[in-house]
Amino acid sequence: MTWEEFEKHKPFAGEKKPSMLRRRVGHDYESRRVYLITMTVEGRRPLLGRLVGDANAPDGSPEAPRIALSPLGEQVRCCWLAIQEHYPEVMVLDITVMPDHLHGILFVKKQMEQHLGMVIKGFKAGCNKAYRQLFPPLSMLQHCCSKGDGDNGRGEGDDGKDNGRGEGDDGKNNGRTHGYLWARNYNDHILEGPSELQRWHQYLTDNPRRLAVRRAHPDFFRVTFGITIAGQTYAAIGNRFLLDYPERQQVQCSRSLTNEQIATTVEQMVANARRGVLLVSPAISQGEQAVMRAVLDARLPLIFLTPWGFNTFSKPGHQYFEACSEGRFLILAPWPHENQRFPLTRTMCLALNAMTAAICRQE
Repeated sequence: MTWEEFEKHKPFAGEKKPSMLRRRVGHDYESRRVYLITMTVEGRRPLLGRLVGDANAPDGSPEAPRIALSPLGEQVRCCWLAIQEHYPEVMVLDITVMPDHLHGILFVKKQMEQHLGMVIKGFKAGCNKAYRQLFPPLSMLQHCCSKGDGDNGRGEGDDGKDNGRGEGDDGKNNGRTHGYLWARNYNDHILEGPSELQRWHQYLTDNPRRLAVRRAHPDFFRVTFGITIAGQTYAAIGNRFLLDYPERQQVQCSRSLTNEQIATTVEQMVANARRGVLLVSPAISQGEQAVMRAVLDARLPLIFLTPWGFNTFSKPGHQYFEACSEGRFLILAPWPHENQRFPLTRTMCLALNAMTAAICRQE
């Protein structure tokens, strides 16, 4: 959808709701770009495989976590790899099939005559054919209500009537027993730089281990809403018992600090954390961000206030995952979830600093 179309329809669209499934307005989905695609099985059913292995096993060992694909999961993987055979303009760079969703990376090598949604629609059609063969209509009823507890893909897809986004549905059957494997729509990320592609590959490779860790420590990865601290309500991910630390210190660094001053502040803050002080930071300024990185690298506990809210399926970012799994990290979000990131205003920064101070004063 172009910006002109978006502005034309916006008055009739109603209130904008947070969604991870919305396409980027104004982006040309026929152009030469790299995309990270995520879609989930309808009802989050773990039809594509099962997690095996030990969350604590080293990478590359026979006991390391992996997904043992089901016959349907194998067919889904084959359909994804076959995309480049049906669409010569597209190269498949990677895929990870999880029990109830998949992540895949596609490289559109040159301008396509049709948009990316049609490529995804064709992939889903192949998956649905395999799904109907393996799960005939009479047996689908027993699968439509069982839900998996795998990683949240936050992207969905179907192959009914095309709407330009690779989604579709008959719009009449809420029971979803009509033979569609994927939930409606899908999530896409558009590559912004070469270093990001490496992180995508690592994320896909690491997905089974992340799922194993979350299953081993579910409380540290479950989003909790409605936590009230010093009169402010937060959503939280991580170890909420960190709030019981008897001594807490606010991390607040002026933007005018020199590199030498920042280094001194980091040294002091890390020393305080080592002696049992819990640091609380919104990580706004360069100095605050340096303190946060140093504390995480030293494997010390920290509470982080983020301006970006959570939805039900939110997860800690890859840089926070290990800290959450070890119970030394808590993320607090005072404001609702937003899809788009935008520069923080001065008012927002002052509010985050005030909330950080209030958490440190809270008895």
